[in-house]
Amino acid sequence: MVESPGRITLWGIEVFMAAADERSISAAARRLGASPSAVSQQLTNLEGAVGATLLQRNARPIRLTPAGEIMHRRAQAILNEAAQARAELAMSQLSTLTRFRLGMIEDLEADVTPQLLTHMAGELTRCQFLLETGASHHLYDQLDARALDMIVAAEFGAETDWVEVHPILREGFAVAAPKGVIDKDGDVLRQLKRLPLIQYTQRHYMGRLISSHLARQNLTLPHRFELDSYHAILALVGQGTGWSIMTPLALMRARRFADQIDVLELPMAPLTRTISVTARKGILQDMPATLAETLKPILRQAVVDPAIARHPFLADALTIL
Repeated sequence: MVESPGRITLWGIEVFMAAADERSISAAARRLGASPSAVSQQLTNLEGAVGATLLQRNARPIRLTPAGEIMHRRAQAILNEAAQARAELAMSQLSTLTRFRLGMIEDLEADVTPQLLTHMAGELTRCQFLLETGASHHLYDQLDARALDMIVAAEFGAETDWVEVHPILREGFAVAAPKGVIDKDGDVLRQLKRLPLIQYTQRHYMGRLISSHLARQNLTLPHRFELDSYHAILALVGQGTGWSIMTPLALMRARRFADQIDVLELPMAPLTRTISVTARKGILQDMPATLAETLKPILRQAVVDPAIARHPFLADALTIL
């Protein structure tokens, strides 16, 4: 069915917001899962409906016109109201929810995400689940862009007024060292300094968190590798190439290297991060809190208890909140 070009549609507004945020027709099309031609047609229809040019599409990157600036402010309110309406309808009868877009930190994709989705599928029997896994900063960007409804990710530590946050897990960082190389009863830090540090990439928040913590401890450690893969880091550690600083979630995700490494307490001031359920404030009512409570026993059974059983010193550093 072809929509009337004289009618403002919710889809047209969503397309406009995506194009305005991405500053590119092709990028907006990728975000929306549509073709560039379909995005352009929706923008043309919307501009015809409001009687004004909203975007300078011949500019690179595309820019909002003065009319587009006004429409952008109003469009945000419209999309918020639409999301609120969907949430209220869904909360009145959860079984009627038909689409749910969830972002999960990649650390949880193997052990936790399948159990969570199985549970949710049993509760939301008519719902289509759209799952995206990735680094925490990427998931926050997708939530901010309204491409996801809710995310499970590491907190960045900065307060923002547009989100609600439900903490579920606090985990302390630990050392991964080559098997048998470090004498646990000796000066662990002095021994580690003799080996190169294999760093987690500073392009991601976790890597920057670790680097900032080392700087606060006045530690400058030699390193040759900076990687974004837990498996690659622990493979190098297992081969004796160096050592690394990891979270229990990362160690559990790459536990096939467990017989090649030793996991030790961090020989400096402790460093922790918090994993939380985050959603846009006031949109999904009780759903974020409900999801957080659903996740906690899954995390305990799949991550916390096995990690502590393998490494008892983590008992105080790995906590369900």
